[in-house]
Amino acid sequence: MTSAKIAIVGAGAVGSTLAYACLVRGVATTVALYDVDAAKVRAEELDLRQGLQFLPTAHVEASDDVSVCAGAQVVAVTAGAKQQPGQSRLDLAVSTTTMLRTLMPALVDAAPDARIVMVTNPVDVVTYAAQKLTGLGTEQLFGSGTVLDSARLRGLVAERCGVAVQNVHAYVVGEHGDSEIPLWSTASIGGVPVTDLVPAGERDAMAAEVVGAAYEIIKGKGATNYAIGISGSRIIEAVLRDEKRVLPVSTLLADYHGVGDVCLSVPTVVGAGGAERRLEVPMDDAELAGLRASADRIRATARDLGF
Repeated sequence: MTSAKIAIVGAGAVGSTLAYACLVRGVATTVALYDVDAAKVRAEELDLRQGLQFLPTAHVEASDDVSVCAGAQVVAVTAGAKQQPGQSRLDLAVSTTTMLRTLMPALVDAAPDARIVMVTNPVDVVTYAAQKLTGLGTEQLFGSGTVLDSARLRGLVAERCGVAVQNVHAYVVGEHGDSEIPLWSTASIGGVPVTDLVPAGERDAMAAEVVGAAYEIIKGKGATNYAIGISGSRIIEAVLRDEKRVLPVSTLLADYHGVGDVCLSVPTVVGAGGAERRLEVPMDDAELAGLRASADRIRATARDLGF
């Protein structure tokens, strides 16, 4: 950790919050920000630097030149079009993937050995496009996926059942978006199935609330940034500290319950190697059908974009 460096591409609401979260958590000793808007990235650098005396020892650097990412062990990509109220994550795909065609080759040239975490929405399509553009393996390049969605679901279950959220074990898989699937069949609290504790109607309401959470925030303040920034820092921390933590990140699947050639979120062991291996979680028939439908949706969008 003494020489750990992370680079964050994009100094907007998500990128700057992710940088702040990493500094507060002491994730790395160097945090680099890259953005094509020189004035914006300089302002974020100054604002972050002026608070460093109150944080774990770290250094902040920023530039509108991609070379600032050189030497990073982890690069997080947050740059992309801003999601508007009422706009789905998939609606963002055209403008964002166009940007990736120039960004990704330059990023790999600057930091060829870095683990790259795609955070930009629609993250599953963006991750698939980035892999096709770079040729990097699914261990080295992956997306933030449904880590935040799973946290949202666990929070709702914990509140409903009156337990600490750390004792709720539940995952949201598939698309980070409208077609995501909560895995109720394996969700548990202290070994007790959640299906025994929460009626089906309430579970459906929770799932709908998780899907709609970002839309409500965007409608109210224009963007989501705090929760995704904190959850993104947790993914980066799992890589830098080789934690082998199980997180539902978005990776390129190959015959996962019969699903392949698409990036979707499933429980994955995350460590120094990146997204090191996927865990084939048991699913009931409805969950499997949902996962396959989610895969078809993402794959069709990727094909429409030429990937």
